[in-house]
Amino acid sequence: MTDKEAPAVQPLEPGGFTLADLDGMPDDGMRYELVDGTLLVTPSPLPIHQDAALQLAARLLAGCLPDLNVFIAPMDFQPDVHKSLQPDVLVCRKEDVGQKVIAQLLLAVEVLSPATRSKDLVWKRLAYEQSGIESYWIFDPEVEMLTVLELEDGRYVERAVVKADEAFEAGLPFAVRDRSR
Repeated sequence: MTDKEAPAVQPLEPGGFTLADLDGMPDDGMRYELVDGTLLVTPSPLPIHQDAALQLAARLLAGCLPDLNVFIAPMDFQPDVHKSLQPDVLVCRKEDVGQKVIAQLLLAVEVLSPATRSKDLVWKRLAYEQSGIESYWIFDPEVEMLTVLELEDGRYVERAVVKADEAFEAGLPFAVRDRSR
C-alpha cells in the first residue's frame, strides 16, 4: 500500500474515548470525530473538497423546506453518547438543532477525499445507518459521481449513482432536481 492509498481512519485507542474527551481536543485544524469510542482524526479538507461541499449545499438550500436547515461542516451530529460526527453537508429539522449539536439528521452528505475516503465509505456509512438517517449521499469530486443511499428495513440500499452531467432528482429529504456538477 502506498502513502496515497493509506487509510484515512486513524483510530486512537479504540473504544476508550468519550464526548467529554472530544471537548478537550485542540483547535489545530484537524477534524475530530467519535464513532463508538474510537477517535477519528482527519486533516482540513482540500479546495476541491470544499468546492464540492458548497455546491451540494447550495443546491440543497435552493429547494429546502421552511422547517428544515442545511448546514456544512463543521457541525456536530451526536446521535448518542458514543458518536459525534461532522458530515460535510447535512439536512435536519429546525427542531433538532441544539445550541451546540444536532440530535437527528434527515440527510448526511460526505465528499470523498484521499484523507477521508475509507472513513466515509465504511465507518460513517455504518454510523449513519445505525443512527437511522434516511438518506446518505457520497460525492466523489475526482470522478464527479454521486452515490445516493436510502434506508430500507434499517439498511442502506443504493438508489442512484449519478455521473458527471447526468440529471438527478432526489425525493429525500425533499424534492431536489439538478445535475451533479
